[in-house]
Amino acid sequence: MLDFEHLLQAAVERGASDIHLKLGRPPLVRCDGTLAPLDGARPLQASDLELVLQRLCEGSPVRLAGFVESGELDIAYTTPDKLRFRVNGFRQRGEPSFALRLIPRSIPPLADLGLPRGTERLADEHHGLVLVTGPTGSGKSTTLASVVDRINSTRRSHIVTIEDPIEFLHEDRGCVVNQREVGMDTESFRTGLRQALRQDPDVIVIGELRDAESAETALQAAESGHLVLSTLHTIDAAETIGRLIEFFPQGKQEQIRSILAGVLRGVVSQRLLPRLDGGRVAAVEVMVVNARIAELIREQRTSEIPEAIAAGEFHDMQTAQKALIELVVDRVVDQEVAAAAAVNRHDFLLKLEHALKERALLAEGGVEGELTEPAVPGLRLAARTS
Repeated sequence: MLDFEHLLQAAVERGASDIHLKLGRPPLVRCDGTLAPLDGARPLQASDLELVLQRLCEGSPVRLAGFVESGELDIAYTTPDKLRFRVNGFRQRGEPSFALRLIPRSIPPLADLGLPRGTERLADEHHGLVLVTGPTGSGKSTTLASVVDRINSTRRSHIVTIEDPIEFLHEDRGCVVNQREVGMDTESFRTGLRQALRQDPDVIVIGELRDAESAETALQAAESGHLVLSTLHTIDAAETIGRLIEFFPQGKQEQIRSILAGVLRGVVSQRLLPRLDGGRVAAVEVMVVNARIAELIREQRTSEIPEAIAAGEFHDMQTAQKALIELVVDRVVDQEVAAAAAVNRHDFLLKLEHALKERALLAEGGVEGELTEPAVPGLRLAARTS
């Protein structure tokens, strides 16, 4: 019989961020972004997966009945020894499968995440809308939790979160933190967000902006003087703004652009890349809304936002391209990995070549000559002489 808790413990000891359970396959674990079978594990049988389902729904017949009816399960699960996972259960070919993501026991301080300085600047905002974006598995939830933890540690405020499900657990520190789970503590994101406005909040945390109604309510909350924090599955600031506006019908988009230009404080967009020495590292874009960016949002010129971010270093902004270039030049990430993550591969490689040439010239004492040994293996630089 499958020992579910032992399996989870073994995966954590292996360094897994995610665990996949599927009929006929041994448990698979994701370590440093790559999936592989758990050492020594046998293929899972139908009885194993039924046992997993029973354990996950233990004490909650409603959850079990919901899975039987819909074939979907989205919960947080805590083991007896306090390991915590976000769990998504689903049916494939009529059989249950499960994907589990480890939630760290403690919330890392922002300073420990290696994020750009602009992230802390946005965490110290008191009003408006701040968004953390990126693809699935990019560390959005961890960054958002770290921002909330910073607020919890430095202010005397009321924080209300609306999550599906609750992932990181926040203890009251300087703040009172009320965490509400969709389906358990409130009917939906929409209902929870509307009710939050009546609960004397200073900070409202929304697990994800999913539709026009939740987005509009979040904008209204930010307009009325609250700090609203949330996430979106977008790759950069320009796409994030476009996605928010596209939630709404054409006739309302001009009004939404005007509101967004007034309340948006910034966007942190991140992706995780494998390090050359093992593990993963975040490449992060930070947009802090200034007068120029607000104007670009209002005038529907979002294609110019990357240029405005590149020119916004004084405001602690950073482009994703700059982050990727620094990771390659500092020998943290492989060039091809970074190029694959870039929005424009050709432009990235050109600017990377320039950055590597500058680094090489500095190493040679500023004498420009033939670069016979590039700073990054595999990169070919054109020979140039003065």
